[in-house]
Amino acid sequence: MMHNPTARLETFCDGVFAIAITLLILEIKVPTPDTINSVNTLFEALKAQWPSWFAFLLSFGTILIAWSNHHGAFRLVDKSSPPFNFTNGFFLLTIVILPYPTSILAEYIDTDSAKTAVMLYCSTIVLQNIAWTLLFQSMLKPKDLSTNLLTRKIILETRVRCIYGFIVYLIINTIAYWFPMIALGLMGVLWCVWIYVGATINEIDTESD
Repeated sequence: MMHNPTARLETFCDGVFAIAITLLILEIKVPTPDTINSVNTLFEALKAQWPSWFAFLLSFGTILIAWSNHHGAFRLVDKSSPPFNFTNGFFLLTIVILPYPTSILAEYIDTDSAKTAVMLYCSTIVLQNIAWTLLFQSMLKPKDLSTNLLTRKIILETRVRCIYGFIVYLIINTIAYWFPMIALGLMGVLWCVWIYVGATINEIDTESD
């Protein structure tokens, strides 16, 4: 059986993703019994939690897509390097910190401070996009980690998409200053782009196995 030099690293990454996605749901608190005195009161308390569920679903989708694409990215390489390990660590940092801006978003999205909360959240996604770009760059330099010429081509194309994504996310972050909810909607639209990118990577990789 052939040894996979990145298997241990990918297992560690999966654990980080699992922890981050679990922390998201822990931010949603159950209404305390001493504040509930009727069925309607409980219903109103649950309805008032819509910002928390909105923020949770937004970040859950972001982490799920990131995990899927991260798994696909690892299938493009068959070796590792110190720059790759450290840029991957930086990427994991952007995953681990996501529950914090998510909790801020949930707390303030329905207040006058919504634009600040949304801009903080969008800034975290910008940081994650930078991490993606550096990760794909580290697959090529200073050492080429790609499995073959086809996967090298995919890495180059995906890195370019990440650079374009960085520009788009900066624009969305700017929009958030005036129209925070529109900015969040645009971030959701970009899910479709990254799902497509991930599907393309996995499809081509499967054909090349």
